[in-house]
Amino acid sequence: MAVWTRIASATFAGIVALSANAALAVDVPIAVAANFTDAANEIGRAFEAKTGNKAVFSFGATGALYTQITQGAPFQVFLSADQATAKKAIDEGNGVAGSQFTYAVGKIVLYSKNAALVKGADTLKTATFQKVAIANPPAAPYGAAAVEAMTKMGVYAAVQPKLVLGDTITQTYQFIDAGNAELGFVALSQVINVQGGSRWLVDDALYTPIRQDVVITKAGANAAAAKAFVDFLKTPEAIAIIEKFGYGKG
Repeated sequence: MAVWTRIASATFAGIVALSANAALAVDVPIAVAANFTDAANEIGRAFEAKTGNKAVFSFGATGALYTQITQGAPFQVFLSADQATAKKAIDEGNGVAGSQFTYAVGKIVLYSKNAALVKGADTLKTATFQKVAIANPPAAPYGAAAVEAMTKMGVYAAVQPKLVLGDTITQTYQFIDAGNAELGFVALSQVINVQGGSRWLVDDALYTPIRQDVVITKAGANAAAAKAFVDFLKTPEAIAIIEKFGYGKG
């Protein structure tokens, strides 16, 4: 065979292979707890580069996302901000048994844009402020963790009238960033790369570990790409990204 013929044949074979891979690539609709936004986006890019499949994320409060799933939203994977909601999905027939595991352990931070405001554990007792932002506790585990921490610190009763509730942890951070609240409890992942301001990493002993679990939903039970994404969360590449954003290992 002539050299040019061999090159042409090899090129054509490569094009056919790429076309076949493109044809097999699919979108994977995934519901993701809002605190995991930045980490999920980076993991999604890595997953697409590795597999060709595209993770299509919808971010929100865990409770609200699960309500959507119960109402038939076509999410194939659910990255919850807690363990209980993922387990509930399985118990209620909306998740695949055996698919649940902890993909990240979250941490909460008391944060302010004011560099002089947050000065450690006694900030809520000693600082002058009008509003404290937290995520809505019934829908957002990070908000529930904030309430638990404030209760153990003995400040919840005094602070409660000053609370501003965000629908999600993303909105909670936006309240602080926009100045609608002088300080608030956010996820470490949201401020780990933010310069300036002041912050206190809340002592782990003050709240129940925020073990965030993933589960394949009923809609994704037979979706190979959904399983591939969940499996990808266990890879060293994904774990490195998760840890980079301040989460502990599952």
